[in-house]
Amino acid sequence: MIHPTAIIDPGAVLGEGVEVGAYAMIGPRVTLREGCRVGAHAIIESHARVGKDTRVYSFASIGSPPQDLKYRGEETWVEIGEGCTIREYVTVNRGTAAGGGVTRVGNGVLLMAYCHVAHDCHVGDRVIVANAATLAGHVEVGAKAIIGGLVGVHQFVRIGSFAMVGALSGLPLDIPPYVTAVVARGQKGRGLYGLNLIGLRRNGFSEETIAELKKAYRILFRSGLPMREALARAAAETAPLPEIRHLLDFVQSSKRGVQR
Repeated sequence: MIHPTAIIDPGAVLGEGVEVGAYAMIGPRVTLREGCRVGAHAIIESHARVGKDTRVYSFASIGSPPQDLKYRGEETWVEIGEGCTIREYVTVNRGTAAGGGVTRVGNGVLLMAYCHVAHDCHVGDRVIVANAATLAGHVEVGAKAIIGGLVGVHQFVRIGSFAMVGALSGLPLDIPPYVTAVVARGQKGRGLYGLNLIGLRRNGFSEETIAELKKAYRILFRSGLPMREALARAAAETAPLPEIRHLLDFVQSSKRGVQR
């Protein structure tokens, strides 16, 4: 159902079963796949592709220009996956030419009220971002990570898959996959608090895999070794599991540095 007060640009493409609420606006070069629901007063401004069965709640804003002073009106996009939930007052900006041109949100993502996803962010499948968390430009979030309320993430930071970040954290460094982190602004000392054991078990990680991840965690983040030495030791002393390889590759490829 399309409410008679909704404004739909002639260039927008709406799939079968799409619903658009009162006073919502769907702009040019927007595609809403089958079963999407857009709430009253929501805006999908332009250059956005939204996957099927995604729900956009009232007053959310998707596809507005990036908040980047270098942006000069280039054609850039937002891509939202299937089955996402985008709650009230969420903002998702388009990408920039320098950042690859696309802000991407994966399948089954929950963005709670007042979240901000800035230009060129890549958010993986099944991620949960709690109320008022803010992702600056170029942030990458791995699959099934959880970000607590009022978390601020610095530009270019990566948050690994299955990580959990506690509320009110400020993240200037990469958060490795599989861990739990709470990082206060200006905090000295540790920001990691072990593996996200509940999340790993809920997602079917075997006890063997968890045990090997614990070994790698202790070597990388609690041994006090320089990171290059810790990586070599962790590779030598843990089983060659895909999850271990993923953790080591993530740490080794960090450009901003990894939180310990």
